[in-house]
Amino acid sequence: MIHKYKLNGFNIVLDVNSGGVHIVDNITYDILNLTSGNLKKECPDEIILKLSETYPEPEIVSSYNEIFSLYSDQSLFTTDEYHTIMSKISSSPIKAMCLHVAHDCNLRCTYCFASTGDFGTGRKMMTIETAKNAIDYLLHHSKGRRNLEVDFFGGEPLMNMKVVKETVAYARSKEKEHNKVFRFTMTTNGVLLNDDNTKFINDEMSNAVLSIDGRKEINDKLRPRVDGSGCYDSIIDKYKKLVDSRDVKDYYIRGTFTKHNLDFAEDVIHLNDYGFVHISVEPVVSEEDKEYAITTQDLPIVCNEYEKLALEIIKRKKEGKEINFFHFYIDLEQGPCAIKRIRGCGCGNEYIAITPDDEIYPCHQFVGKKDWIIGNLNDGLKIDEEKKEFFTKTTIYHKPECSTCWARLYCSGGCSANNVEYQKDILQPNHIYCTLQKKRIECAIMIKAALS
Repeated sequence: MIHKYKLNGFNIVLDVNSGGVHIVDNITYDILNLTSGNLKKECPDEIILKLSETYPEPEIVSSYNEIFSLYSDQSLFTTDEYHTIMSKISSSPIKAMCLHVAHDCNLRCTYCFASTGDFGTGRKMMTIETAKNAIDYLLHHSKGRRNLEVDFFGGEPLMNMKVVKETVAYARSKEKEHNKVFRFTMTTNGVLLNDDNTKFINDEMSNAVLSIDGRKEINDKLRPRVDGSGCYDSIIDKYKKLVDSRDVKDYYIRGTFTKHNLDFAEDVIHLNDYGFVHISVEPVVSEEDKEYAITTQDLPIVCNEYEKLALEIIKRKKEGKEINFFHFYIDLEQGPCAIKRIRGCGCGNEYIAITPDDEIYPCHQFVGKKDWIIGNLNDGLKIDEEKKEFFTKTTIYHKPECSTCWARLYCSGGCSANNVEYQKDILQPNHIYCTLQKKRIECAIMIKAALS
């Protein structure tokens, strides 16, 4: 299978199964429009006939021979070998945990998937006892792994900073005994940032995810405080101070765009102009009847905006400016391992989320969906092996629309939680997400071509 498209003056051909990218001339592109995966050694007469009014016959034949050479060398129309590894997929030790230290928030974001912070379960804070039990649970279920990840999440985790600090100290105290190394992340809205917790984040958090939606007018419309006032002015400089003092540690400025800012490229540019390099502004995922929802009718506008952003990123990079847009970062040379390509993020298998109520879910976006609970800390160290096996074994080849899609090895079937929430079926991807993901992949490949 190949995927062909034109963007920014490039004729791009992606060989889906090998991941090879070919930048071709017009005649090669046109020939590929007339071929399938079963090429003959001699250029078919019908191709010569259809293209002879545009190109001389010798050029047609020469270009076809080049295509056939790539085909023969298994660089084009390569066979899909990924499905053969499905039988080799097995359950993995857990390596990452999202710790919901706060089911409460000091913002009331209009689009919040977590019901403004409490996930529909009532506002509450995680106790240090639950947090320690969660660390013990991760230590038990991570046998065979040395490097572990814990993401402090909410709600707003800074509202429970005492437990965050005590949890980090507890986990660190267990590293030597269990031969583990913990890597911590925090996702925060920044309202409660001060010098003390900024220093703690920069000392202890290997990654920091800093939420803001871009321009002041956009952010304050979508991310108001409890009293309705905006938060932009109180967080933007705190973020800049935190980022400037992080040295080489990772961070992401993370925003969401909705129908209210379909020109979201302006928000990415605004954040980059403010001095942030690593930026993620992602589309809201919701039912189409919400007033902020991105609908099918919005897709051409959003896709065009991704192209606009891609061109701006190329321009800035050529000028020597640093900018890394999360959804345009694709490793086209190595990429994720084969199993990750067909199975995805690892939720419910390598990754779990734990709530203040001691409930264990496949990931943070499943929290509140009681049917998907895979354990409870009050039951000791048990886990629902049947559900874990389900997540382990579910791949793109179990999702009918994904199994024949050219983008399948890049998106790995999309977000399972979103599929459940909006399609009511974990095996049915969200069509809006799919369309935007494909456009992002196309733009990412084009950026790589333009900067090569």
